Amino acid sequence: MNKRAYLIIRDLHLYFGLFVSPFVLLFAASVLFLVHVWLPGGPSGSTPTRRRIAEGLQIDPAIVAASGPKRVDAARSVLNQIGVRGEIGFVRHVLKEQKLIVPVSVPGRETTVEIDLARGSAVISERETGLADAAIMLHKLPGPHLADIRMNWGPMVAWRSFADGTAYLVLFISASGIYLWWALRSERRIGLALLGLGAVSFLGIAYAIAG
Repeated sequence: MNKRAYLIIRDLHLYFGLFVSPFVLLFAASVLFLVHVWLPGGPSGSTPTRRRIAEGLQIDPAIVAASGPKRVDAARSVLNQIGVRGEIGFVRHVLKEQKLIVPVSVPGRETTVEIDLARGSAVISERETGLADAAIMLHKLPGPHLADIRMNWGPMVAWRSFADGTAYLVLFISASGIYLWWALRSERRIGLALLGLGAVSFLGIAYAIAG
């Protein structure tokens, strides 16, 4: 086995592992908050909601007929006028009331904007959600749901790149870890036993879920 290749992979395994560890810890902690609501600092219930009204807004009439990213962009122009920043979840048109409902999220805060198309005004409701919900948002947001409008806020676009990078680095660390383990002959037997135990555990859980 090439000693130079071994040393390079060992160093990359170490340094990439150190670099990606904060992101892995964030994803791991957010999973705990997702499945165990009783954890301290977990997703909170009702928190005080602040409300304010903005008037005299310039609203493009084409926002009603627009769809997908174009509707999001049109809604963003209204949000910029009222100083609301964040990731737009969707834009819902309430036809009877001539209103648009726009939920906007940043890690740790949720804002709902009700835009009155006829009056050119908006009601803004803001609620702090806490650190746990912020972690959960970062965990879930780069997913496939509503993919055509997802990642419509600059910081979230950057976060998606970090999330992708984390996945690739974890794959590299896993593969390089197996390589480094195999290079240490004295550890092969215990390593094979643990790999076998892990495979059996995984297949057993998969079978139980599928069954």
